[in-house]
Amino acid sequence: MLDISRAALIVVDLQNDFCPGGSLAVPHGDQIIPVVQQYLALFETHQRPVILTRDFHPKDHISFKSQGGPWPAHCVQETIGCELHPSLRVPPQAHHVVKGFNPAVDAYSGFEGVVSDTPGHLTTMTLHQLLQAHEVAEVYLCGLATDYCVRATALDALSLGYGAGIIADGVKGVNVEPTDSERALREMASQGAVLLESHLRIGP
Repeated sequence: MLDISRAALIVVDLQNDFCPGGSLAVPHGDQIIPVVQQYLALFETHQRPVILTRDFHPKDHISFKSQGGPWPAHCVQETIGCELHPSLRVPPQAHHVVKGFNPAVDAYSGFEGVVSDTPGHLTTMTLHQLLQAHEVAEVYLCGLATDYCVRATALDALSLGYGAGIIADGVKGVNVEPTDSERALREMASQGAVLLESHLRIGP
């Protein structure tokens, strides 16, 4: 049984543009939603912090192909693609962190973002500062995509001294190369992350 008494849940970029039908869809990305929802409910029940990260790009973001970047335009501010998937039931006390809002700076990790609990209002509080305020010692991660933003967020968490659990059936990858997600999971594990499955019981 896992002890989440000093843990936070980070749901990474479960946005419309990263799900089927979106402009940068992760194959079968929406299939993880039941697992993510299970963890959202568990952390809400135990009154532990829940954080949802989002890409929050301007129209001319450096990562877009139109600006010489590798990706099609995605998660543009004030578009449906930028919103969280509508099937998610987000706890009312959840925190929201946005990243990639500077047009000249790419940002894969949630630790590169800032808290934005009020829509459209960006604070100066970082994800690290938010976790410190809640005396969080470890984070559990799920969401999209395994080989990019989940990986980057997990590695930053580990480098900052947090324990990290990757909910292995609560993530999906882009897999530009077929083994990208497997390689990312191995890398995270090699740095100290623990790979979890959703059937594991979580204690108070």
